[in-house]
Order: sequence, then C-alpha cells, then structure tokens
Amino acid sequence: MGILGGGALLTACGLPAYGGRAGDGKVVVVGGGFGGATAAKYLKRLKPSLDVTLIEPNRRYYTCPFTNLYLAGLRDFETLGHDYRELSERYGVRVVHGLAADVDVEGRRVRLAEGSDVPWDRLVLSPGIDFRWGGLEGYDEAAAERAPHAWKAGPQTHLLKRQLEAMPDGGTFVLVAPANPFRCPPGPYERVSMVAHYLKHNKPRSKVLLLDAKDNFSKQGLFMEGWAEHYGDMIEWVGLSDDGRVIRVDADRLEVETEFGTIHQASVLNVVPPQKAGVIAERAGVTDESGWVPVKPETFESRQVPGIYVIGDATEASPMPKSGFVASNHGKATARAIVADLEGREAPWATWNNTCYSVIAPKWGITVANVFEVHDGELREVPGSGGVSPSGASADFRMREALFAKAWYAGITQDVWGTRSPG
Repeated sequence: MGILGGGALLTACGLPAYGGRAGDGKVVVVGGGFGGATAAKYLKRLKPSLDVTLIEPNRRYYTCPFTNLYLAGLRDFETLGHDYRELSERYGVRVVHGLAADVDVEGRRVRLAEGSDVPWDRLVLSPGIDFRWGGLEGYDEAAAERAPHAWKAGPQTHLLKRQLEAMPDGGTFVLVAPANPFRCPPGPYERVSMVAHYLKHNKPRSKVLLLDAKDNFSKQGLFMEGWAEHYGDMIEWVGLSDDGRVIRVDADRLEVETEFGTIHQASVLNVVPPQKAGVIAERAGVTDESGWVPVKPETFESRQVPGIYVIGDATEASPMPKSGFVASNHGKATARAIVADLEGREAPWATWNNTCYSVIAPKWGITVANVFEVHDGELREVPGSGGVSPSGASADFRMREALFAKAWYAGITQDVWGTRSPG
C-alpha cells in the first residue's frame, strides 16, 4: 500500500522540506523511555547529520517492566535503571535533563519548565501515560500515598513494596484493575502473581484479591493455569460480571466499593487508575476526547497537528497494546519516517511487532506475540502472525520462557539505552 510522499505532505502542511543537506533538520524528542530513547538513537543512526535533542527530566530512567519482580524480591531495583550516556557519547544526541512544560506549535518550539525554549523542525512526543485523577471516585494523588498505583517506576514502586513487607500474615492484598485501554495489559495479572510468590514464601496465610473492570484479560487462560499450579486458591480474580468493577475508593480506610455495593477491606490496597496520554500531549493539542492521541498509522504523525509524531503508550494505536516493546518499535519506524519526510521521500513501508513475557513464578513464564501492519488505512494484526504460549505445556517449557523473559529484558534495554542488565 502506498504512503503519502513527504513532499506532497509538507506542501499541504506548510512545513519546510529538506533535501538531505548535511546538518539540516532539528528533531526534538520528548520523553526518554522505550519509545523516545529509541527514536532519538535511531534518528542519529539513520542520519548522523541530524540535530537531535532528547528532553527527559530523569538522569536515570527506571523501567516499568520487571518492577513486579522487584516487588517479589526477585530483582534489585537498580538493575531496572538506565542512563543516556550511549545516546550522547556514542551517537551525538543532545540530552537535556529538564521537564517539557509546553509546546508552541506555530513557533515550533518546546518550552521547558525552567523557561528556556528548544526549537524543532519535527517533534516526537513519547510522554507515556498520566492518570485520570478523579476518574475513580475517591482516588487522587493524595489517596495514592495510602493506596499506591505503582504504575510508574519509582517512589510508588518502593512504597508498595514497603507496604507489602509490612503486611501481616493472613492479610489481604487487593489490586484494582482498570477497564481498557491502559499501560501494559498483562501487568496487573503478573503483579498479583509476583505478590502471591512473595506472600507464599513469607506470609503464607495471606490472600490476593484482584477486582477487575473487565471480563477478559491478556493471556487469561495461561495466567489462571499458572495461578492454580503455583498458588492454589491464594489468588481470587473477580471479573466485571461478578461485581469486580470498583466504583469508589476510601484510601484512609483501605476499602473499596464495587458496582453492586460490595465493600472489600484490604491490608494493602494497590489501585491502578484510569489513564490517558501524558500531559505534554494535551499541551501540544494532539489528544482527542478519548484522552489518547490519534495518529496516522503509516508514520505515527499526529492526525491533528502536522510535524508532530507521537509514539508509545500515549497513542491510540489499537490493536497494538501499550507495551515497552511496541513503544520501541514505534520509535524505530517513526525515525525512518521522519528522515524520509525531511529528505522529501516517501516513508518506507513499516510493520510492527510485539512480544510480551509475563512471569508467574521464578521458573514459570508465558508469552504473547503479534505482528501488525497497515491495511486499508488502519492498523491490523497480521492473521496467523502470533499468539500465546500453548496451554498445558511442560514445566521445562515454562522455565525456558521465564529465562527468555530475562533475556528479552536484557536485549531490549541494551538496544534502547546501550546498558547491560543482569539476567
């Protein structure tokens, strides 16, 4: 399928085209996670003469993937941290550690919180998610200090781990899972797996209750198979049809109320709230009423603001999930599209893939994999391109998938940040 040529698109949008002259073109990338760091790195790999600036407030970026293993005591938190030295020292990316506060679309500048501006000819936003505070009654930023979400790696992750360690044996860990879409669809289910692993070995009389606003979830059959194998009846999942949707949170009392008025008391309460695109996407005017960012599937350029590309969790890119692996794929494809755009060429054809490992126990892993492409102007999953791990597989098979999960993490973080992560 053909993709609009860069020259025709730029003429229509009033943006300057570049003829490939050395040093031409300023690209600013906001957000240094899986998507943004990949985009910055691959822009320089594809066209070293580009002036590429990465804006990221943190000098060391901690990944959400594998934080659940940290909660279980299976991973040291510092092994989840990655810096930007390879991007700056090897590839020549200018890394600015600051907060992008606003976007001047007409003037094509990013305003930093400290007051300075960074000019751009093309802008890549990879802002991740923010939360819809108040979207769940009683749950706001103050409530998150009592009932953490831990859906962004950092202080909230440490808070949840401290609460888990302080929980009495015989207590109840309650996780509230949101309706779709949200970051990392298998995440809540891996989390209760890892919490159950910790409790089984440290507080074996305890219980895990997962209250879910959905009747179906990613890798559902495989998770339930693993739960039965490793944790017996310790984990209870309550779906939407069985009154699993939480409508109110009382963080002070560690209580939640479900749709039909059932009150659940927690010893530790982990609330994953409704989500939306990171706030800088709203400031740039690229979000729609859904709170997410509609993009052109061929290039991930914003449908609403020419010259701005949005990648990663912030996008509305269904059926692709909001995962770190997908975000990195977005970064590579968008880097190719931007280089072609600046040189007045047609963007190359792109396909995207996703591989997501989940660890249910230290030697028990499961997988989902998919390939996506553009068909008739829409993103589609390629028929027969992927699937999930087989049910009923041997313990040896599951152990190898758990090992593959560690290898996947080491490989992707090496690719994105150039840092080596222990297995």
